[in-house]
Amino acid sequence: MESQVSNADVESLQLNLISLDNSKTNGSGPLSSTDPDQPLEIVEKILNYKFKDKSLLVEAFTDTSCDEDFSNERLEFIGDTILNTIVTIYIFNLYPRESPGSLTNLRAVNVDTEKLARVAVKHNLHRCLRHKKALLDNQILEFVEAIEKHPTLHSRGLVKVPKSLANIVESTIGALFMDCKSIEIVWKVIKPLLEPIIHLDKLEIHPVTELYEMCQKRNLKLEAKDTWKENKEYCFYIQDILLGRGEHRIKKETARNCAAKDAIANFSTFFGDH
Repeated sequence: MESQVSNADVESLQLNLISLDNSKTNGSGPLSSTDPDQPLEIVEKILNYKFKDKSLLVEAFTDTSCDEDFSNERLEFIGDTILNTIVTIYIFNLYPRESPGSLTNLRAVNVDTEKLARVAVKHNLHRCLRHKKALLDNQILEFVEAIEKHPTLHSRGLVKVPKSLANIVESTIGALFMDCKSIEIVWKVIKPLLEPIIHLDKLEIHPVTELYEMCQKRNLKLEAKDTWKENKEYCFYIQDILLGRGEHRIKKETARNCAAKDAIANFSTFFGDH
């Protein structure tokens, strides 16, 4: 794939990064303008990789909202495929006796939107993104604050994730692959960024799945009451007992997951230890 990015675009990203202020609070602010490295070299330093074709790097960090004739969408497309492939190979070799079902679940949680967004924030990749989305900076800040309240490897849908964060991880992987043409090199570069990789012993059951399994073991009928459209709430009942309630203004899935977590916490109060 021949990049559509010109030398002027490379210089534009350099100027864009230079102009960023030097706030580093919670890793949510832009890159420091006092860093002695050149702006493109800052990104390469994060990756610990030198690009032969710098224009790929510019393309990887250019959002579709920019007024450009290129964006990171194509690199994101190929990066998603490469990421799924290298993670699949890694866990396949790591767990030679595990069933495809277990490996599928493990891969999914290691490449999903929240996991990749955490990677972007942890390594400050988001602070290199060129975009013109009015709300994105505030959404990223909210995400950074939310994962501080959920410091585990994954919140299981309890936080709202700006997809642009995951997109730049995938587009970065796409740029890496197009630059080196080697899956092995991509894995060597990207694996440290993905750490800690979630392993089977850390793979948590989804709260809704866990709740249903708890009810099935006791032959209890679980009923869900979805009033999210009316009041942004989701509830779980057993025998007319309100077991768990969740609320989220933006995402019904998050409200549902919160309700399931609440129900699991309350389960022993009504039905004994689980």
